Parts: sequence; structure tokens; C-alpha cells
Amino acid sequence: MPPADRRYAESHEWHQPASGGGEIITIGITRFAVDELTDITYVDLPAVGKKVTAGQRFGEIESVKATSDLYAAVSGEVTEINTALKDDPSLVNQDPYGKGWMIKVRAAGADLSGLMTAEQYAAKHGE
Repeated sequence: MPPADRRYAESHEWHQPASGGGEIITIGITRFAVDELTDITYVDLPAVGKKVTAGQRFGEIESVKATSDLYAAVSGEVTEINTALKDDPSLVNQDPYGKGWMIKVRAAGADLSGLMTAEQYAAKHGE
């Protein structure tokens, strides 16, 4: 079962609001997506300060099997990227819900209620 403290997009990105209800949303990909991609070889992320738009591509992830776009379900400004992924993209394989996070976005007033809960995601994708 994926972590219950975040919401899940149809495109397999998870969105975790800051604890205490802050406006920072951390985004990564699910274990299901990692298992589909297999060995991650490269992650292309936007620069800090770049704007992301809900439903639009913000980067891409490459594996030995495929290249896939990454999407945000919120609009806002990138406040932090996981720079460790540049040197070690396999962190996404090892810990997609922890050390493999990708970006943090300041998304004031973001509404994640349209995304799936952990239970809904698990029921649909067998995670």
C-alpha cells in the first residue's frame, strides 16, 4: 500500500503536502511507476524558481526500458529539487516515497482532492 499521507495522480506521481498544511507540495513517482520503468538511469528536473502548471509536463525520467514525462497536479513555483538524483538516479528505485522525491513546489491554495487516495491508487494499480 502506498503511503496514506499523500495523493496520487493517474500519471503515477505522488503529491505530499507539507506537514501542518503548508503550501509546499513534494512530488515524486510511485512504486508502481518505478516497477514499470525498471532501472532508472536519468531524471531531468526543472530549475529552482521555474513555474510548473497543473497537468503539464515538468520533467522526464529515463530508464533502461523507457523515457517518461513527469507531470505536476498543482501549479506553482519550484522551491527545491532533489539534487542527489543527478548523481544517483537509482535513489528513485530504492526509495520512491522517501529519498527518491523529485521536486518541491510552492502551490498556495493547491487542492489535491481531485487526486486518488492511497487506497484508491492501490485498488487501481495493485500497489
